[in-house]
Parts: sequence; structure tokens; C-alpha cells
Amino acid sequence: MPALNIGDLAPDFALTADNGESIALKDLRGSQVVLYFYPKDDTSGCTMEACGFRDAFASFREAGAVVLGVSSDGQISHRDFSRKFNLPFRLLCDEKGTVQRAYGAAWPVLSRVPGLGRLLGPKRHTYVIDAAGRIKAIFTIVNVDAHALEVLEVLKK
Repeated sequence: MPALNIGDLAPDFALTADNGESIALKDLRGSQVVLYFYPKDDTSGCTMEACGFRDAFASFREAGAVVLGVSSDGQISHRDFSRKFNLPFRLLCDEKGTVQRAYGAAWPVLSRVPGLGRLLGPKRHTYVIDAAGRIKAIFTIVNVDAHALEVLEVLKK
């Protein structure tokens, strides 16, 4: 899949969330969406990143944004991670890496090796999608400490 650019229509998807609900991007039109890809539930960097989004969640809601985290982990892992850290947003299960590949957040070649791809998880990328479904911003270098605030700045523009 060719690289995504700002202004491109965001690839649609439907994935199962930590609560068992199916989330489809097309159903979120009219809201800005923060779609962040992360490697693995309950690891140090991923926990810092998720808690950053959690701590700024009220500001994301004020900006009219829906926050969604995506990794290769399954529903039970996502549910436990979400409960442990009181995450107020949905975590989506992309166990086959389909959405990761569509967004360029998968490790090329290695992510397709059975078992290994699941262990690697996605690259740490974030996409801000506008209310019309177009990519507004792309973050491919993420500092987990300050990432949520960095994304908020884009939402406010």
C-alpha cells in the first residue's frame, strides 16, 4: 500500500474494541479521530502513551475528538489494560495487522511472519483524521511523554 499523506482519505476499517463493540471509522464521520498505533498493552512506553491520552481526555473531548488506540493485542488483553489504567477511550484489536498495514504502521516483511509479527506489534504512529475522514496530521516519531499534548495542538488548529 502506498504511503498515506496529509489530505488523503483515511482508510476505512472495522475492528473489535476492548469492550466487544465493533468500531468502524466511517461511523465516526463528523468527529475528529485520533488513531494511535502502539506495540503492546501494559508495557512501559505504551502505558505512558495511553495514560497521556487518558490524562488529557477531557481536552480531546472538548476538541470534538474520538481517541482510539490500536495494537495487535486481543480483546482480553485490551480490556485488562484499559481497566488497569482507567482508560476512557477504546482500544482496538488488529490481531491480523490489516489496519496497521493500511496505515503504514506495520513493520514491513517481519510483521507478516506468523507469530513474529504479533510480537513486534505496530510501529508507534498516530494519525489525526478530520471530521470529513481526511488525514489532518501524521506522527511517525512519537515521544510518549508529551505525545498527547502534541496531538492536542493539531486538533486545536
